[in-house]
Amino acid sequence: MGKHRRTGLTPARTRNVIALIPAHNEAGVIADSLRGLYGQTLPPQRVVVVADNCTDATAAITASLGAEVFETRGNRHKKAGGLNQALAALLPELHDDDVVLVTDADSVLDPGFVACGAEHLAKGYGGVGGTFRGGPGGGFVGHLQRNEYARYARDVRRLGGKCLVLTGTAAMFRVQVLRQISRARLKGRLPPGDGRGGVYDTSVLTEDNELTFAVLHLGHQVISPKGCTLTTEVMPTWRALWNQRLRWKRGAVENCVQYGLTHITWRYWGRQLLSMIGILVTAVYLATIAYSLATDSFRLHEFWLWVSLVFVVERVVTVRERGWRRMLLAASMYELLFDFLLQACHAKAYLDSVFRRERAW
Repeated sequence: MGKHRRTGLTPARTRNVIALIPAHNEAGVIADSLRGLYGQTLPPQRVVVVADNCTDATAAITASLGAEVFETRGNRHKKAGGLNQALAALLPELHDDDVVLVTDADSVLDPGFVACGAEHLAKGYGGVGGTFRGGPGGGFVGHLQRNEYARYARDVRRLGGKCLVLTGTAAMFRVQVLRQISRARLKGRLPPGDGRGGVYDTSVLTEDNELTFAVLHLGHQVISPKGCTLTTEVMPTWRALWNQRLRWKRGAVENCVQYGLTHITWRYWGRQLLSMIGILVTAVYLATIAYSLATDSFRLHEFWLWVSLVFVVERVVTVRERGWRRMLLAASMYELLFDFLLQACHAKAYLDSVFRRERAW
């Protein structure tokens, strides 16, 4: 019991698990997502697909596979707004020790996800998230994302499940925590969100990152244990990837500004500072190489060769779970172009935030 006192909740037995799947025109993937839930070693007692302004067969497929359909009404706030409507209808009838699982329609949970998540919530954690693999497809850009996700999962495992954010791919919460968030928004202890006590903040680009902040600021802890794993879709094109990451990065910056500098956010501000330093170092490095080539003064320095070797080793080791072929391929440092793209995206996110350019989902 002692090691769980830091988590902010009294350990308790999980009663029922209610799964919510926010979906907007997800007819092509909703069946796989539902089968992933039905195949759990601890299946949810209820599975509800939040059909948000769907014009395809999402609702019909859901009903044919035995899940409940909750259709939103007049929702203009995408995933966050749809989930708020569903939670407003569900929470009054649930017990504090019930669990709500929210998983994206394009994600498929591994069989032990719910059981592992419920176990950790019963220990007193405020929220449990998952680590994910990239699904098939997407060509070269999909391959890069699969490598990236493998490295992220490795980092989380090495940290014993410590994570910065409960990602939107899949996360579990005790009902007691969701009710606390709703009350705290109405009382001004947390950002107001939709102004009506909605659990999710409809005014931000990254509602899952903001919800993690909310859970942490209420004194709870979050974790992504090694048993909570899943597969999620990758972005199929460079443009789709750019738009996704721009939203993620700008949303993360604006969430930090939204909460200010607190005992929770200082770590996140620190990561933003390190990211800015990384962008500047990369810009100087590339400018130096360009200048050297232009003036025919390019020379190899032993120091930089050793630094480069360290980077090569890091790239190889961190992708080990994807197999030796990809480890050998990583040694070529071809992923530097992907890293430069992400840094460019981060730089644009900072500029867009500073100049308050129009935000897009």
